[in-house]
Amino acid sequence: MKNGHKQSIKEQDDTMLLVATLPAQLQAGLRSLPLENLIEVVMDLGRLPEARFLDQVLCLSERPVSQQDLSHVTALVGEFGDDNRAGIERTLHRISGIRNRKGQIIGLTLRVGRAIFGGIELLRDLVESGQSILILGRPGVGKTTKLREMARVLADDLKKRVIVIDTSNEIAGDGDIPHPGIGSGRRMQVPRPERQHAVMIEAVENHMPEAIVIDEIGTEAEATAARTIAERGVQLIGTAHGSALENLIKNPTLSDLVGGVQVVTLSDEEARRRRTTKTVSERRSPPTFEILVEMVDRNELIVHRDTAAAVDAILRGFSMPGEHREQAANGQIHVREIEAQSSASFVPPQASIPEREPVREGPLRIYPYALSRDLLERVIRSLHLDARSVGGPEQADIVIALRSRSDDQRLKKLVAGNHVQLHFIKRNTANEMRRLIERVFHLFDDEAEDEAAGLVEEINAAIAKVSSEGVEVKLSPRPPLLRKMQHRIISGHGFLSMSEGREPGRHLVIYPREAE
Repeated sequence: MKNGHKQSIKEQDDTMLLVATLPAQLQAGLRSLPLENLIEVVMDLGRLPEARFLDQVLCLSERPVSQQDLSHVTALVGEFGDDNRAGIERTLHRISGIRNRKGQIIGLTLRVGRAIFGGIELLRDLVESGQSILILGRPGVGKTTKLREMARVLADDLKKRVIVIDTSNEIAGDGDIPHPGIGSGRRMQVPRPERQHAVMIEAVENHMPEAIVIDEIGTEAEATAARTIAERGVQLIGTAHGSALENLIKNPTLSDLVGGVQVVTLSDEEARRRRTTKTVSERRSPPTFEILVEMVDRNELIVHRDTAAAVDAILRGFSMPGEHREQAANGQIHVREIEAQSSASFVPPQASIPEREPVREGPLRIYPYALSRDLLERVIRSLHLDARSVGGPEQADIVIALRSRSDDQRLKKLVAGNHVQLHFIKRNTANEMRRLIERVFHLFDDEAEDEAAGLVEEINAAIAKVSSEGVEVKLSPRPPLLRKMQHRIISGHGFLSMSEGREPGRHLVIYPREAE
């Protein structure tokens, strides 16, 4: 309790150092506000200054920001580098500038930086494994904070020789003396962003580190340097641009971090064995990072302990195996295993039966009305469900909207005109979306679990009959979501299935392999 109290005071003191760089009028506006929730202060020439908190944005003054206000701040912070970033010595605060065509600063973003000790319990076992770890996640999700704490644990708890490559002084703070947030780890500053790869190699050649920590690997030269470091037996902890492994695989500049991708031509026999086309994509080489982590939120992430296996699964059309980890408010950690599953639903188009209102097969299509589509995609990926977001209600099976928009006339017309289901959530957050989608898919419904168990038993019996007798077998009618589950299970056994009939009697038919 005492340590926690000291920590909260330290964060408050650091925040006040940032506030002290502002003009007196803005300081007065901030002092009465809850600074522990302050994210950043934004000052743009000719506009009202704003303070951005976790859940709100407040105006700090009725007087627009002047050039004198901007000059006041820039005179009190460190020197701006080529990346238009500066800092305050021995703090983690980041001051970013916006310049006009003449190079003059006309806008500032003063972002609060806080060292959060004990923030890597979700990742601690991975850090202690000695393997190289790559962290992905959207901007602002907390990658750098996790990176800083991992450097401290490696240096202080595991007693390793740690070098932090600090391009923008964001990991270890501004000034020549590194912030205590990295513990006893050593910090190497980078004079210019384009020199980051050279400093990475210099760290290995000159200082004999056992672990190197690097933020924002973003160029081909940096990816090559990372591979060189990993091949020398140094544990590498880094972050890269992209929110998911799929993004990285498709990025030609950074795909080498996870082994790279090459197109190969298979023999006829091999193509038949794999049941694929002759031209396929395969991983080119072993990944630089053995472990990959996708940060969904600060206290929620997806871990792929075997990056090579995860990449191979994606390239072969399967969902990624891995672990879903989440830390509750009480500190308890929940881990759920994610199994690799076939992402295909094989439905022969020639076998479909026309109907007045066709039921869509394949992934469940979700349209987020006035909600974050990116957030919805991340939730779907974290649950590894057969679903995807779409750009309009005409393509959707269900529409998600805020409860506050329940009287929205435009929303009612969209839903009525497209015959889709409408679901409401309270807030535009990942947790709200996740709870709704779990209800839609009946993930935690006891009755639905019993029905799913009966569904699997029926499929197994039907496949046994198809295999032994070589005949088509009809399954019992099921709702659309359970039919999607049936398709995935059947295709996983190597059989084709199709839907017949009209709702509510629409059902699947399993065909013997000879009918493929």
